[in-house]
Amino acid sequence: DPRLEGWPLMSSPFPTTFIIGTYIYFVTSLGPKLMENKKPFELRQIMAFYNFSVVALSLYMTYEFLMSGWATGYSFRCDIVDYSRSPTALRMVRTCWLYYFSKFIELLDTIFFVLRKKNNQVTFLHVFHHSIMPWTWWFGVKFAAGSGLGTFHALLNCIVHVVMYTYYGICSLGPAYHKYLWWKKYMTTIQLVQFIMITGHIGQIYIMDDCPYQYPIFMFIIWLYGSLFLILFLHFWYHAYTKGQRLPKMARNGISKDQ
Repeated sequence: DPRLEGWPLMSSPFPTTFIIGTYIYFVTSLGPKLMENKKPFELRQIMAFYNFSVVALSLYMTYEFLMSGWATGYSFRCDIVDYSRSPTALRMVRTCWLYYFSKFIELLDTIFFVLRKKNNQVTFLHVFHHSIMPWTWWFGVKFAAGSGLGTFHALLNCIVHVVMYTYYGICSLGPAYHKYLWWKKYMTTIQLVQFIMITGHIGQIYIMDDCPYQYPIFMFIIWLYGSLFLILFLHFWYHAYTKGQRLPKMARNGISKDQ
């Protein structure tokens, strides 16, 4: 997309790949080794600031996605990429790039786990999710910045993150605020609904006649992503809530001591 000429990180996928590779190495190997003989960092104030900042950013991106198309004309069906330089199209380009960049900010989730020695929370699901999003989104922004078919999952993800990071922010304020977290048990349900909606929306591409979306491969990737994470989160749900393998000591009021 020539509109992205000169934009940060957009010239090549290699900077993104390098950042993700460094992240994976740090959170799975280097970080735990460095922290092995050290006391865990508290980081309560930093994490509170971080979590509520992500809430604010997610609210802003939700608004921008809505005003760039989702509340101003998208049909929720065959909405192809608008490559024009109209104000609305350029606004969507900026929003897509900001969403892509926000995925690097969210890598701090795992880094905080490592610094706090919560290595049990550095799961395959967590690291895979945080790694694959910025990498695949580089290609989405580079070639197809803005369309209904390509951004519905991003809009939903921003909305879900408002809920999730509000929860994490309240958690980080300390035990005195945990009484407000009775809705913890609904968090995974919200994520599952998100992936069901993503899979259902993008699945339309296979039943719509003559939808001239410019990069069909992206539709398959989004569908695969939604389906894969639906399966992974269902697996998590089964082991955490059905078999009770991850039920915390304070499960009676839905609050995890690990938070």
